[in-house]
Amino acid sequence: MASPTAPAPTTRVRRQLPTSPWLFAAPGLLIVGVFILYPFLSTLVNSFTDRRTLLPGRYVGLANFRELLHDDMFWIGLRNSTLYVLGVVPALVVLPLLLALLVRKNIPGITFFRSAFYTPVVASIVVVGLIWVWLLDERGLVNAVLEAVGVGRVGFLSDQWLLLISAMAVTVWKGLGYYMIIYLAALANVPRELHEAAAVDGAGAVRRFLSVTVPAVRSTMVLVGALSSVAAFKVFSEVYLMAGPSGGPAGEDTTLVMLVQRTGTGLTGRVGYASALSVVVFVVTVALMLLVLRADRKDES
Repeated sequence: MASPTAPAPTTRVRRQLPTSPWLFAAPGLLIVGVFILYPFLSTLVNSFTDRRTLLPGRYVGLANFRELLHDDMFWIGLRNSTLYVLGVVPALVVLPLLLALLVRKNIPGITFFRSAFYTPVVASIVVVGLIWVWLLDERGLVNAVLEAVGVGRVGFLSDQWLLLISAMAVTVWKGLGYYMIIYLAALANVPRELHEAAAVDGAGAVRRFLSVTVPAVRSTMVLVGALSSVAAFKVFSEVYLMAGPSGGPAGEDTTLVMLVQRTGTGLTGRVGYASALSVVVFVVTVALMLLVLRADRKDES
């Protein structure tokens, strides 16, 4: 006698609560709120007060921003930060691309060079800064070599402009490997057929680079330009380590972020005024990114 057929198992569908997605997003939202949103709002509120480190402060309206217009150190910091962008960004947009084209070739020992070029990225900025200070000091290795060949000692760390240029060189040297990796990922998506077709048409290496490679990685170049612009304008560690807390000779190499740190720290720190400086830095960095994106859209149109 045949056994009775077992009933098919039924699947119970649980109804999802409307709050379930928010429960999963809650940890991330909490981190963003505590470490990003709250500090930003706190800085924005403090910029309209005369708060100090140990005093709560009172509302002063736009007094801090009006004081900025008459602060010589603010204009010095704005000048140096702007020069830093103009000096660093073009190098960090072009040089890593050329480096990526070099290291993507399959030649013996290329893995070693890829690792060597990326090593400064993972190195501590403090260690990197101290190494370059030792190299560029008046009694450092670079000046010893220059003196040995008869050029004489150069004040890399004592001259206002040479110190700023030296800090720019450190920033470029440390950032080459990072942006090289970004370009390597972009170059991997460039069809080889485009280069082969251009070569058949008689285009040389330079022509293929300008007509094929650059248009193919154009969006990546915009990304690198935006990232490096923001990082260069907010530079602190390189200049601080090479120029010292005073910002070089007579403070002439002070950047805006160094001015924020100097103004807002210590027992007598002017937190309100430093917050106003921070708001200016934020507005300028956002403006830089919008300018880069706007220039990209104009080129596309």
